[in-house]
Amino acid sequence: MSNAENAAECTGPTVQAAGHAAGHSHTQGSVMKLAVGAIGVVFGDIGTSPLYALRDTFDGHHPLPLDLLHIYGIISLMFWSMMIIVTFKYVTIIMRADNKGEGGSLALLALINQHTDGKRWGRGIILLGVFATALFYGDSMITPAVSVMGAIEGLSVYEPRMQGMIVPLVVGILIGLFLIQSRGTERVSALFGPVMLLYFATIATLGAFSIAQHPQVIGALSPHHAASMFIADPFRGFLAMGAAVLAVTGAEALYADMGHFGRNPIRVSWLVFVLPALVLNYLGQASLLIRDPSALASPFYFLAPEWFQWPLLFIASAAAIIASQAVISGAFSVTQQAIQLGFIPRMTIKHTSTAAGQIYIPVINWALMIAVILLVLVFQRSSNLTAAYGIAVTGAMLIDNFLLAVVLFKLWQWKAPAAIAMLALFFAIDGAYLGANLTKIPDGGWVPLLMGVAIFTLLTTWSRGRALMRANMAEGTIPLEVFTKSAHSSAARVSGTAIFMASTSSGVPSALLHNIKHNKVLHERVVILTVSIEDVPYVEESERYSVKDFGNGFYRLTLRFGFLEETDVPAALKRVDMCGEPFNMMKTSFFLSRQTLLPSDKPGMALWREKLFAWMLRNAASAMEFFRLPTNRVVELGSQLKI
Repeated sequence: MSNAENAAECTGPTVQAAGHAAGHSHTQGSVMKLAVGAIGVVFGDIGTSPLYALRDTFDGHHPLPLDLLHIYGIISLMFWSMMIIVTFKYVTIIMRADNKGEGGSLALLALINQHTDGKRWGRGIILLGVFATALFYGDSMITPAVSVMGAIEGLSVYEPRMQGMIVPLVVGILIGLFLIQSRGTERVSALFGPVMLLYFATIATLGAFSIAQHPQVIGALSPHHAASMFIADPFRGFLAMGAAVLAVTGAEALYADMGHFGRNPIRVSWLVFVLPALVLNYLGQASLLIRDPSALASPFYFLAPEWFQWPLLFIASAAAIIASQAVISGAFSVTQQAIQLGFIPRMTIKHTSTAAGQIYIPVINWALMIAVILLVLVFQRSSNLTAAYGIAVTGAMLIDNFLLAVVLFKLWQWKAPAAIAMLALFFAIDGAYLGANLTKIPDGGWVPLLMGVAIFTLLTTWSRGRALMRANMAEGTIPLEVFTKSAHSSAARVSGTAIFMASTSSGVPSALLHNIKHNKVLHERVVILTVSIEDVPYVEESERYSVKDFGNGFYRLTLRFGFLEETDVPAALKRVDMCGEPFNMMKTSFFLSRQTLLPSDKPGMALWREKLFAWMLRNAASAMEFFRLPTNRVVELGSQLKI
């Protein structure tokens, strides 16, 4: 029989990729301790919404009359939006759709992808998930700008002469925030939970004192007030939804950060700490506006008595900085997932801590910093920025409904009446909010849309180009079984191990063909290595690798990593015994293929997208850096390719 027929299969355990534990961090520690930690990371965005949400409803781009009908109507709308969108949709329903404990659009997309292969509508769902990711990046640019500016504007509320210092101070704070990212945030992040806990306790207390001066305002929580507002003033009520949605911005963060803390701690944080504090503060602001309409300049800051105004400014500013830090860290995490899942080119990823998830991506950090500072300089005020804020958030929320529909029908097998009724509620609310925010396009809403379309184009171009490149390279490849027969006797063998990196698990990589063609030598042991990124966050140790022995010193090795794991190839190879012989890095050489793309008339992609893909390929981090290969053991062999 042939070597291929005699090919031996063997699998074995190996170490978890460096920097990641096999389990999930949220399995340790009490629920309450994790809940406090979640307050510091998960709820910064939605928690800082009281700084500007109610103010912009009555003093924004589509202001409402400041009377009882509209004050009660907006408070009712905000409260029931938090209950339906955050509490019911995200906390109760969507957080049940986890990918082995991980949440977020890409994690959910990877989970769905396992059940949609070959389906005609599967690609449409994937594109929606990718667009939601693109909108997330737009949100990541706007959130730090609007949060920090909304907090620092308290300076002009308490001391109008300091108005001119706000923008320079905001820019300085943001630059400092981005500069410290490379050093990691592990030390200061221990303070995030306690600081945010102090912030929520403060805004709840201030709200409660204000409510006590006009207790009737509690009645605004009744849903009939929202209905009455829409019946009496439907057009302006609809437009006001563009500002009211600011009360639920950050809801998607509950789902995206689920893997760090777990489902139950986030639920406890929301229901016990965050939701009551937000409701009390919004009611307190409403009470203040009823008693003193002149407080509309900043109902959040005017809640504080005179002796507490400056402490409130410092507490709110710290909360805004923490909210920005959480969004920046989230952008790093989403980028890592997107790289592993093949939507973004390889980038340099640095681990700032031994804790899982503590990473730093220089390209993303500096791109975000430039975008955020430009937004601050162009828009100047938080009320201008909020016009650009809602579209990205509501667009992502609407897309989540499509992903949820697949989960309900395909994964959970819900009965149609219950699933359709719930989805109809979510689509109606999110669709209305998106429609209201689309009216803000001329006032700045075009910014996240432009960002989203640009990033979506980059993501899909890379994914499509990568698929075309692999398909092109696979054309005419020689099966490894055939190659090993002829190559064994046609080239001189030298001592050591040669590892040829291959993007696919079939055929012979071009680097191996070029090596034997030009050098006419083969190492004693030739390994074709494919790194496979699975649609799960972590891969079990027992499934880390598989090996196929073709005889005569030829092997095909597959290393498997989850989309949240670091692809540290040397660390994984240390435990691969190759059916008896361990690797010695000092006697191992890594051969990489480097392709130079040439424009072609093939119908794969438009010429401008081919050039864009070629530019992205040239600027991607090298495989040597991405896979943590020893620099003095790598040989690169180039070739030209048309797609």
